[in-house]
Amino acid sequence: HTGSLVSDRSGTVTPFAMIQLADRGQFFVAPGDDTYEGQVVGINPRAEDLDVNVTREKKLTNMRSSTADVMETLARPLELDLEKAMEFCAADECVEVTPEIVRVRKVELTASLRARAKSRAKQQANS
Repeated sequence: HTGSLVSDRSGTVTPFAMIQLADRGQFFVAPGDDTYEGQVVGINPRAEDLDVNVTREKKLTNMRSSTADVMETLARPLELDLEKAMEFCAADECVEVTPEIVRVRKVELTASLRARAKSRAKQQANS
């Protein structure tokens, strides 16, 4: 099983952040989409979950370089329908269905609560 890329904050997905995170995995979201903390925004090829900031903005400075703003292409986001979402969903995740979109999210939205729940589950497994 692969892990999940989890949004660590609410906001609008930016192309800059997507380009920076392109090597981390495949995404379900595209630039301009709104996300919230705890939303699964992509697939991590490794087994663990990874919190990512897909809303990061480019720092604007007065200095310009001729090669700094080279247009980079983004891979198309994966289409997530109900069947794929149910198949992808891990034990600590749930599928959120609205008339417009199907999303996967963590049951515990904040990273600190997810870490606490994970350590609690580990303690119960050891006892």
